[in-house]
Amino acid sequence: MGEADGVRLRELRVLDGPNLYFTRPAIKLTLDVGPWLVLTDERARRLSRRAGIPSAATAGAPGSDQRRRFIARLAVHLTRELAEATETHLAVRGRPGPNPDEAIVAFPWRRQEAAEAFGRELAPLLELCLDGRRSIARAIEEAAGRVAAAEPGPPPPGLRPAIPVIAVTGTNGKTTTVRLIAHLARTAGQSVAYTTTDGVYRDDELVEAGDYSGFSGAAKALAQPGIDVAVLETARGGILLRGIGTDHNDVAVVTNVTADHLDQYGIRTLDQLAEVKATITRITRPEGWDVLNADDPRVLAMRRQAAGHPWLFSLDADHPAIRATLAEGGRAISVLDGAVVVMSPRRPVHRLLPVEDVPVTLAGISAHNLSNAMGAAAAALGADIPEEAVIEGLRSFVLDPDSNPGRANVFDVDGRVVVIDYAHNEDGMRGLVEICQGLRLRGGRVFLSFGAAGDRTNAILHRLGYTAARGADRLAVAELHRYLRGRDPQDLVRRLQAGILDGGKPEASVFPDEVSALDWMLRESEANDVIAITALSQRPEIFSYLRDRGGVSAGPQRIRSLVRRARE
Repeated sequence: MGEADGVRLRELRVLDGPNLYFTRPAIKLTLDVGPWLVLTDERARRLSRRAGIPSAATAGAPGSDQRRRFIARLAVHLTRELAEATETHLAVRGRPGPNPDEAIVAFPWRRQEAAEAFGRELAPLLELCLDGRRSIARAIEEAAGRVAAAEPGPPPPGLRPAIPVIAVTGTNGKTTTVRLIAHLARTAGQSVAYTTTDGVYRDDELVEAGDYSGFSGAAKALAQPGIDVAVLETARGGILLRGIGTDHNDVAVVTNVTADHLDQYGIRTLDQLAEVKATITRITRPEGWDVLNADDPRVLAMRRQAAGHPWLFSLDADHPAIRATLAEGGRAISVLDGAVVVMSPRRPVHRLLPVEDVPVTLAGISAHNLSNAMGAAAAALGADIPEEAVIEGLRSFVLDPDSNPGRANVFDVDGRVVVIDYAHNEDGMRGLVEICQGLRLRGGRVFLSFGAAGDRTNAILHRLGYTAARGADRLAVAELHRYLRGRDPQDLVRRLQAGILDGGKPEASVFPDEVSALDWMLRESEANDVIAITALSQRPEIFSYLRDRGGVSAGPQRIRSLVRRARE
């Protein structure tokens, strides 16, 4: 890219709530800074000195990461200079953008139109700085005049809830954890509004269907009259695109951070994804609780900047971080001698109930759901839901199509065990395989059908196929034509098949949809086999198909019987 292309504003995004950059509404500017990347080191330093940046030893080699950081620093400086010219005290943050020729600048806002007018002045100022003959001070003064003439516009639409708010984020387990927390609150007699990727709910009633794991979902949930508590699923897409829908949480829960949704919205790495998800822990009330998965190192690291008190959950009761957290006045929840236990500085070990009595754990064979149960219990206790109600709620929440559709639902069909799950990434697939292995009789086989959305990276698709192959005996790939998202369907299947081959299994049969794949598995399998399917696009059709085949949803007692039979 050469200087002739010019500095320009690629995107001005209005973030209406707490976000990746600030704990209050912000404007995010994505700037094309290509002309600054190609300058010689000497010229870049000379021009930046004219703009008021103190002398630096080097601006970095053209196109280097150091140069990109240098440009972000210059953009922040110009933003502050413009703010001073408008007699505004403004916090500003800058960083290199997701693409090599981009820089990001973010600043809080109070009036939208004035803030947008302010943001649109930055790219022209960066462009003008490339001309060593123009007066930067005069340009800033003129820009300040245009900003002052702009209409102020409306204030942020963010909500300040008067009831307790529990926010849940993570890569896997968000929806199950949200539904379980809501169930625990309802067991205590409270009225609950909650949001998921399936819709907005008030108690057991669906208010509006759709993916409401973002800003608008929070508004719809909190608009429900007479509710006592809100439980909000908070996805990374909503945080990045609009911000969080409330200005605070009373409790925040982070389930895990694994490879999914990478290369989207500028998020390239797991560390960047963790930074996004940590946003909810920075707006927890100081007297509230940040419930963190200590078994995930990126989630555990969030306690350093978390605003609330730490409450860790871990499958390892001897986790070193638990001891450190208790010493600092925090709390923990874990498993000891087959029971869920709570630990606090005053009460080192307090037993809640046996793991086998928590149906969401599938009689203890699902480590992922055991973690979800511990996170939900900690969140409920942190929100002052009585312990008796938490225990009763853990005993009564079941993974059936009504309470938690599409998440580890188990059916008996013609002597076969069928598991329907949402496993859509490597970590979810690992959890699904764990369940199948825990239900399989000696000599029985595991049949597994899965698919994937087209917006996953090639590496994620390969690992998904590999993980499925390592855990199943017979495989099928179900195409998801509604979720190709720009990817060629044959390329997607090839990526999954490559992972299957590397996992040591032959190429899988490919089916046009999930129901066709399920039908094939039922015909090919025998009694005592376990069949699993990732229900990503045809969940209602799958439930209907199984019931037409005489399938019966397995309740907690039946699942416990299946697990004990498999162990024997």
